[in-house]
Amino acid sequence: MVSFRCERCGDWHDSVPSLGAEAPLYYYSVPADDRSTRCALTADTCVVDGEHFFVRGCIEIIVHGEVDAFSWGVWASLSRQDFEEFVRLLVRDKRSQFGPYFGWLSANFRGYPDAENLKTMVHLRDGGLRPYIELEPTDHPLSVEQREGISVQRLSQILSIYSH
Repeated sequence: MVSFRCERCGDWHDSVPSLGAEAPLYYYSVPADDRSTRCALTADTCVVDGEHFFVRGCIEIIVHGEVDAFSWGVWASLSRQDFEEFVRLLVRDKRSQFGPYFGWLSANFRGYPDAENLKTMVHLRDGGLRPYIELEPTDHPLSVEQREGISVQRLSQILSIYSH
């Protein structure tokens, strides 16, 4: 079983943790003083300058020997049309029959080569779950780990990068 000390609450947890970004990378390219007028950021969506559209989802990675997957909370860009459909579907409990939607990853990860703009497919899920973000099968280490899973030792490496 994986045990880790949470940086936010200081408590020990006996489960596979998740890590995530509060906003897409593109959001951070906008000067902080301009974000309130140029960006519309919610818990699930982000629009920059009325022409760049992002949705929040999860890259899930199986941890060998664990029940729960490790999850990266990430953002992917969508076309305007797909984004508008996504927003309309947010209120529906049953939405997994829609999509998937092509997007570009708007995230980077410490300990990995550049991952910004990896090709993705955004899969909607039912029951209010955030979308599943599927990376295009490539030789990028994050894509390989999504397909093949990781060991508990690799998860420990990832967590140590983010906790120090």
